[in-house]
Amino acid sequence: MGFKLPKTALLRKSKQYSVVYRQGKRYRGDHFSLIFIENDQGFNRLGISVHGVKKAVERNRMKRLIREFFRMNRDFLPPSKDIVFAVRKECLFKNPHQIFTAVIQAVNASSPRANRRRE
Repeated sequence: MGFKLPKTALLRKSKQYSVVYRQGKRYRGDHFSLIFIENDQGFNRLGISVHGVKKAVERNRMKRLIREFFRMNRDFLPPSKDIVFAVRKECLFKNPHQIFTAVIQAVNASSPRANRRRE
């Protein structure tokens, strides 16, 4: 796929989001959630949902940072998934590296191994 992020790599319809929200597996991080579900596309698709951020400038910046994170780290994420990145208003990512670190922490904290260690 190279370094571009084609429109086919994005979820664009509300029906696509609804399926992911209803049936997807959730990983919760600090002030964001990742929701994954299998797709039959052969590649990952990203959806972004920013909740409670009133200013369009801040909302759009958050979306740009998340798209950049996804573009740079598509190989890190599990293949053939529809992924919705749901961000709450308290979330303040400054760069794609911060997003990468937060995603790693959320996935590791939600893994079955991590849950066994807490018991």
